[in-house]
Amino acid sequence: MATLSAETRRCALDRLASDEPLDLLVIGGGVTGAGVALDAATRGLRVALVEKDDLAAGTSRWSSKLVHGGLRYLAKGEIRIARESAVERHHLMTAIAPHLIAPLRQIIPDRGGRQSAVIRVGLRAGDVLRRNAGTSDSLLPPPSRLSALETLGRCPAVSPDGLRGGISAADGQLIDDARLVIALARTAAGYGALICTRVRAERVDGRGATLTDRQTGERFDVGARMVVNATGVWSGGIDDGIAVYPSRGTHLVVDAARLGNPGAALMSPLGGSVSRFVFAIPAQLGRVYVGLTDVAAPGPIPDVPTPDESEIDFLLDAINPALARPLDRSDIVGTFAGLRPLVDTRGGGGGGGRDADALADVSRQHHIGVRGDGLVSVLGGKLTTYRRMAQDAVDAALATTDLAAGDCVTTTTPLVGAVRSPREQGLPPSLVQRFGGEAPAVVDAATIDRPLDPIVPGIDVTRAEIEFAMTHEGALDADDILHRRTRIGLVRRDADAARPEIERIVGEVLG
Repeated sequence: MATLSAETRRCALDRLASDEPLDLLVIGGGVTGAGVALDAATRGLRVALVEKDDLAAGTSRWSSKLVHGGLRYLAKGEIRIARESAVERHHLMTAIAPHLIAPLRQIIPDRGGRQSAVIRVGLRAGDVLRRNAGTSDSLLPPPSRLSALETLGRCPAVSPDGLRGGISAADGQLIDDARLVIALARTAAGYGALICTRVRAERVDGRGATLTDRQTGERFDVGARMVVNATGVWSGGIDDGIAVYPSRGTHLVVDAARLGNPGAALMSPLGGSVSRFVFAIPAQLGRVYVGLTDVAAPGPIPDVPTPDESEIDFLLDAINPALARPLDRSDIVGTFAGLRPLVDTRGGGGGGGRDADALADVSRQHHIGVRGDGLVSVLGGKLTTYRRMAQDAVDAALATTDLAAGDCVTTTTPLVGAVRSPREQGLPPSLVQRFGGEAPAVVDAATIDRPLDPIVPGIDVTRAEIEFAMTHEGALDADDILHRRTRIGLVRRDADAARPEIERIVGEVLG
C-alpha cells in the first residue's frame, strides 16, 4: 500500500539531503506536479516532488470538481482543447480514477426559444467528442429531453414558470479534487517517488535547487538531471520570464436541503449565452456548489484567494432567475475561490491590468516552456487535462538530457483505490466514494475506537478517515485534514464543530 506520513517525509528528506542526484525534481504539489511525479516514476526515473505547503494547497483544491469534456471550448472553436478534454476524461473515468469520478447529470431548464435550440445542437456536438474518445453510452449517456415533471423531480428548486422541460446531458464529477491529488501523490510514492511537503525550493535552475525544510529550518542543495516547475499561478516566482494572467473562479456553498436536495446539476445560461452557464452542483457532505466566475485577478498572488463582494452578487443574480425561491446571502454557508494560471504566449509582460474581456482571449491551452538552462515549466490548462500536461512536461524535460526512460504509461495506470474490492459492501457509502477499493484498508488500519462513527454528528466523515489521513495520506496537522484530506473546512461551522475531535485524534496518532 502506498503510504505517506510524517515518517515517510523524514526519510524522503534524508535521502534528498544525500549527495546522490535525482533524475527529476518536481516543484509544486498540485494536480499537475503530482501527475508529473507519477508519470516520471512509472517511466523508471528517480523522482522527488517538493511542495512548500501541503499537497493540493493551491489551485487544485478550488476547482468545480468536474472532469468535463470541453463543451465550452468547442463552442469557442477551440477544437483541440475540447478533444483533449474528452479524451482525458475518458482515461480518468475508465482506467485512472473511476472510483473518484461519477457520472453527473446536468439539466438546463427549457423554456423555449432560440437559445434552447442552439444549446441542444451544442450538446449533440459535444457528444460526438465523447463517442470519438471511446466513452460508452452506459457511462455517460447522450443528451436527452426531459419533461417538466422529470426536470422538477431532479432539480426541485427550479422555477416551474414557463417550464417546458429540461435539456439533459452528462459529464464527470470528482468526489473531491484534493483527493485526486492525494491519490496521485500516493501512487507516485508507490512507484518510488519521494514526496516532501512543507519544503520550499529556492535558487531553482535546470539542474537543481536549494531546499528548505519549513518544519526544521534545515537548508540543503539538491542536484537533478531535470527540473520541472509545476507551481501553476506561482510559476513566475520560479521563472520570471513567464507571463501569468491569473483568473479568479469563485463558488458559493449552499446547504443541499435549501435547493431540495437535487439529484442533478442545474445549469442556467448566463444571459443570452449558449456556451457560458452558472451551475448548482450537488456535492458531498450535503452541499451544493454554485459557480463559476471568471474575473481578472492582478496583483500579488495570495496563498488562499478570496472572492470579492461583486462576485457573490454576480453568482446570486445569475442563478436566481432559474429558481422558484431565490437564494440570498443568508443561504450561503461558505465560499471558495481559486486562481487559474492562464498564460499569454504572445508575450507582453506581467499579468497586471488585464480586464475580463482581454482575459477571455488568453488561451486555456496548457503551456510547456523550456528555459535556456533546461528548467521546464508547465502551467495553464485545467484539472481534467493534468495527465496530458504531465506527459508533455516529462517529454520536454527528457529532451534536455540524454537520459533513457520508458514510455509514458499513465493512461492505463490506476491510482490507489481504483481497483474495486468485494469488501466495500457494508461500509458507509461516503467512505467508499472517497476511497473506492481502498475503503476496507482505511478501516483495517484504524487503531482508534469507534472507527466507523462520524467525526461529529451530521458530518459523514468517519473517525477512521482522520487517522488514515495521518498514517497513509501525508497529513501533518488538523488543518491538512480539515481543508485537504476532507473538505469539512469549506463550511466554517462544520470546521468549528469537527476541529476539537480531529485535533484529539491527531494528537493520539502523533503521540
